[in-house]
Amino acid sequence: MPQWLISLFRPLKGRDLALHAAAVTFYAGIAVVPIALLAIWVTGLIAGADRVRRLTGHTINALPSEIGAPRALSALIDAGLHLTPWFALASLLPATFYGEGLRRAFVSLRAPGSEPLVGWRGRLLWLPILAAAPALLLAMFLALPSTSGLWVRGGWYSVLGVVLSFLACWLLLTPVVIWVYRYVAPGRPRWLSTILIGSFTAANLSGFLHGFVLFCSLPLDLGAPFGGFDAIGGTIAVGLWLYLFHVIVLAGYAATRSASLYQTARFRAD
Repeated sequence: MPQWLISLFRPLKGRDLALHAAAVTFYAGIAVVPIALLAIWVTGLIAGADRVRRLTGHTINALPSEIGAPRALSALIDAGLHLTPWFALASLLPATFYGEGLRRAFVSLRAPGSEPLVGWRGRLLWLPILAAAPALLLAMFLALPSTSGLWVRGGWYSVLGVVLSFLACWLLLTPVVIWVYRYVAPGRPRWLSTILIGSFTAANLSGFLHGFVLFCSLPLDLGAPFGGFDAIGGTIAVGLWLYLFHVIVLAGYAATRSASLYQTARFRAD
């Protein structure tokens, strides 16, 4: 492995990356459904519930049904569109747990125990992402009919649909990852390092999410290791993919911090 690549991930030396990724996954398990419900609810208020259902209908039909992904996504969208203001307010608190989990993991990788009120800092710095989530979700919804329409046509159209879907997901994830590395994480890494590595990390995450869709299409008996309980097997599978997702996020942060420190050292030397 090249020395420069090893040096990028030096902040991970002596740190239990797997344990930190598992911890963030725990926080994500609490926050991911409230985040999705709030984003869908506000998007429905902006664009209209009927339009949201129409934009997502093709994608729901195109998703592989082997482990019940279309049914789960359809139920989530319906629940979000029928959310009441009171339930939306109640969802806000657990939705910020994700920011707390990310901040705690970043601080632990950087300098454990060096920051007071680390959880509340993470929650507050996560709020701008929550505020922007409806706009990002609406942009994705607008792209879904084209990409899913190409996918169901089959052949090379499916390949084109996957490529366009990957690019759309990459573009939407890039500002989120950049914000997370620049503001949710401590230390304020330099902009150039944050933009370059944040964008590269977002591309990896986009590919990873599409890999999960491929995984959903495999004829697997997820309940077999759990006494035939398919719901438990599906939940564990989603948790495992979330865990690997956060391994990528934390590794990208380590690389961002290393590149930022190197950029700072070069700037001072000049």
